[in-house]
Amino acid sequence: MDAETKFALLVIGLPLGGLVYCGLGIALMMFSPMVREHSLISGTLFLLIPLAIAASIWIRASAKAYQSHQ
Repeated sequence: MDAETKFALLVIGLPLGGLVYCGLGIALMMFSPMVREHSLISGTLFLLIPLAIAASIWIRASAKAYQSHQ
């Protein structure tokens, strides 16, 4: 996969993925009584899942860049 294809996937796929994720969260809040009852726990999980994915991607890319400089 070349750099332009990766960039296109990032520019198009990331916002669409975010919309789907937000829609899933809103649907869960509307239709799941358990999510409504435990709103603090479900909100924390809803926040931490994308944060953990982004942090792991960032750390992996930083480690790769640091390795290539040595």
